[in-house]
Amino acid sequence: MIRLPIKGELSAAKLSEVVIDALKKADDTIEVRRVEFVGPQVGQELLENGALALLFVSLGIVAYLAMRFEWKFGVAGIIANLHDVIIILGFFAFFQWEFSLTVLAAVLAILGYSVNESVVIFDRIRENFRKMRRAGVNQVINNAITRTMSRTIITHGSTQIVVLAMLFFGGETLFYFALALTIGILFGIYSSVFSHKPYFAIVRC
Repeated sequence: MIRLPIKGELSAAKLSEVVIDALKKADDTIEVRRVEFVGPQVGQELLENGALALLFVSLGIVAYLAMRFEWKFGVAGIIANLHDVIIILGFFAFFQWEFSLTVLAAVLAILGYSVNESVVIFDRIRENFRKMRRAGVNQVINNAITRTMSRTIITHGSTQIVVLAMLFFGGETLFYFALALTIGILFGIYSSVFSHKPYFAIVRC
């Protein structure tokens, strides 16, 4: 498999001919199985569909957290969890890694994975508001995060081991999918411990 970037001075057909000629000079038995061209229209469709998918998933998460707890939890949770998505997209944009449907699936999986941690933390926060009636908002949130911190680290660490195995041994097909999951889970620890408090405190107030 040979992958090449788009050349402005060459058409896709001409570029494939140049590659084939170069290969045949080295080996006359070269056989071309398939030639594919991914143009800007395909990339634009992926961008639009990915943005829509992310929007619908975010709205669903907010609705779920609002029904499970209250709307303030939903807003704070989705803002905190979008940290993970933005960091993953930032890595792929900065290093110019290939972004495909499998990577988009990994991004949405990380968003859903982070919601699980949010539910656990919010359960503790709600419980603390009932038990620690004289405590301030910051103290209540700090206590909830501290009590769930070890669970967060152990859960994320265990998942990270599995994802790293897929990253190193899964082959080229799963590489970027596993890479996105690795980045998302790694920064998910930071997000679970540090991101929920400021956003929830702001929304709560």
